[in-house]
Amino acid sequence: MIELFKQPNINWMGKAKYFYALSGILLLAGWTSIIVNGGLRYGIDFKGGTNVDVRFAQPPNVDKLRSGLVAQGLGNTEIQSISDISNPSSNEVLIFVEGKTQDDSDLDASRVKVLNALNATYGVASSNKPDFNAATPSSLAAFLSEKDPLFLSVNAGDRYQQLAKRILDYRDKVSSGVLTNFDDLSKVGSVTPPVLTAIKNNYALGPFAIRNVEIVGPKVGAELRSQAILVTLYALGGMLVYIAFRFEWVYGAAAVLAVFHDVLITLGFFSLLHFEISLTVIAALLTLVGYSMNDTIVIFDRIRENSRLLRKEPFADLVNKSINQTLSRTILTSGLTFLTVLVLFLMGGQVLRAFSFALVVGIVVGTYSSFGIAAPLVVAWNHWRGRGLAAGTGPAAGNKTSGSENVSGRLAPAGRR
Repeated sequence: MIELFKQPNINWMGKAKYFYALSGILLLAGWTSIIVNGGLRYGIDFKGGTNVDVRFAQPPNVDKLRSGLVAQGLGNTEIQSISDISNPSSNEVLIFVEGKTQDDSDLDASRVKVLNALNATYGVASSNKPDFNAATPSSLAAFLSEKDPLFLSVNAGDRYQQLAKRILDYRDKVSSGVLTNFDDLSKVGSVTPPVLTAIKNNYALGPFAIRNVEIVGPKVGAELRSQAILVTLYALGGMLVYIAFRFEWVYGAAAVLAVFHDVLITLGFFSLLHFEISLTVIAALLTLVGYSMNDTIVIFDRIRENSRLLRKEPFADLVNKSINQTLSRTILTSGLTFLTVLVLFLMGGQVLRAFSFALVVGIVVGTYSSFGIAAPLVVAWNHWRGRGLAAGTGPAAGNKTSGSENVSGRLAPAGRR
């Protein structure tokens, strides 16, 4: 393995009080924010309601948009602008209407109200022509088949379906879903002047396009919340049992407490920076749980190995040595993983923003908690139990003059006792 540090000699356990203070500050700041804001911000997955993804041809006036929604009785909507580094001028917004009832028909009515408000606000409803930016492949193919601008006599339906797909692919992929000039369609193969004229004469260009509509009932959202909590607790419980069997129960308890610490701090950052909790974020938190636990187990395993070799070493010094010996491995694995998720956070776009943010924070906090929280908790427990002088001394040694006979039994797996 590549060694970044040659025999580092850092007194990690001597700095335990600073680690505890730092964690206390982060937990206090984050959970004060959560309490002040009335809880975490949940996405549509958990809250229930209607989420409408809208892309505009020009940067939308949010105040005008909000006024149009209020006129439709949707004054409680949330409007969120979407942008990212790869496309900072996407002119895209998410309009969320929270569901207040369990009835899916009411949620569908909210969707219709949002669409009506958009049409009324931006003047599409005043046009007698259908909106080309809202056209579907089937509707456009049916229109072209009816007008038959290419004067086809054989396989007209198939030819026009293919043409409609190419035209709408250009609208969605090249024009980002919102066509602003019909003449741009001349760049599409098989779009002849008669085809372009037929589209121009029978369609209007609306200033926006509905990219996606999601509807989740409040009852489903509440069930997803409870299931997400249970899944996280089950994962922690399983890890506690494994580590208790593999090492000692105190090691399992310390590792689980450190993971709880990681999750709570990550949630606090979500509240401080106004990110929403969604199903993808829960997936990131579970990934964080496994990642942090793996790093902790590596350190615990080195502690167990050293306890057999350095039997008369003070336990705190033994833990320091174990952390220093795994430091290069920790920096390499955590550093490279951090760089990967950081790029995902910066370049992955709005859809993956919350997911990648959870991983960015979680990897930093999870790596830190392995040596700053989990290991000091084990040292504190050993000191409290009277094991602070040497790795093999204390109550477990009984009346023996040397603790060397007990050290492998105390830190070995339960099956070797």
